[in-house]
Parts: sequence; structure tokens; C-alpha cells
Amino acid sequence: MATCEVCGNDYWGAFEVRTVSGDVHIFDSFECAIHKMAPICEHCQIKIVGHGVEVSGRFFCCAHCARTVEGKEGAEIRDAVGARPA
Repeated sequence: MATCEVCGNDYWGAFEVRTVSGDVHIFDSFECAIHKMAPICEHCQIKIVGHGVEVSGRFFCCAHCARTVEGKEGAEIRDAVGARPA
């Protein structure tokens, strides 16, 4: 068994997350992994669980937040490209 580094639960189903830099983290749930590792939107401060957007090295949960903060570069960001599905 392994112990979750966020909540301390010693759980048989714990899993490892390895980062590109070589760090290894152990969690007992995706909730704990998100709590520890998800970036935070620089505008609304929520955890970015989906793709989000990056502008000038800053992370945002959506195009709206990027446009609100990043001015000219943010104005170019869109959440979806192309026509809406029928």
C-alpha cells in the first residue's frame, strides 16, 4: 500500500504521477492529485482541470479569463475554433 501525499490515506489503490522533470507524486484519488498539481487560473483563481489556455506564460481556465487579463495577446484567444456543430 502507499500513502497519499495530500490526505495521508494509506490505500491499496493509490497511484503514482510522474512529471516531466522526474518528480514522483503518490495520490489515492484524482481529487487529491488535482488539489496538489492543477494550475490555478490567474484571473478567477479556480483549479484548471481541463485544457485551459496559456498566454505569455500565464495560465487561464478559459479564453474569457485570458482576454480579461492579457489585453492584445489575450484578445486573440478563443475557446473553440470553427463553426458550431449543427
